[in-house]
Amino acid sequence: MSEMRIGHGYDVHKLVANRRLIIGGVEIPHHLGLLGHSDADVLLHAIMDALLGAMSLGDIGRHFPDTDPELLGVSSMHLMTLVRKMMDERGIRVVNVDATVILQRPKVAPFIERMRENIAFCLGCDISRINVKATTEEHLGFTGREEGISAHAVALIEL
Repeated sequence: MSEMRIGHGYDVHKLVANRRLIIGGVEIPHHLGLLGHSDADVLLHAIMDALLGAMSLGDIGRHFPDTDPELLGVSSMHLMTLVRKMMDERGIRVVNVDATVILQRPKVAPFIERMRENIAFCLGCDISRINVKATTEEHLGFTGREEGISAHAVALIEL
């Protein structure tokens, strides 16, 4: 008999000059990028945290600490493949992932299908199991003031 588990992930990164803006493994043209030890892909970080949480394996900080010099500038898509390896070793599969990116600008709707493709590729599942949405906070809070970008994700897995 299989067991289902759900996990929730949340991440936030500050917007700064002289950094690339990478969300869902897609580089998005913008004058600001996300600050972080890795490529600071806020969406993938939230999804990884959701998956790790569903597996009761902590969070990405535990597995990929920002104090590790080998992870400086690392692609979050690479880190996601390492999370998938953890899942594969335990015989776990993704049932579905639902994620929301929260940002004022830039508009990311034209990039969402590529994000879904990247996530599905990293997790070795069909794209129909991955959903990505984007929303603004109507100029409220740190995302509305364009100080940062956040993301929430929920993942359902089957053991």
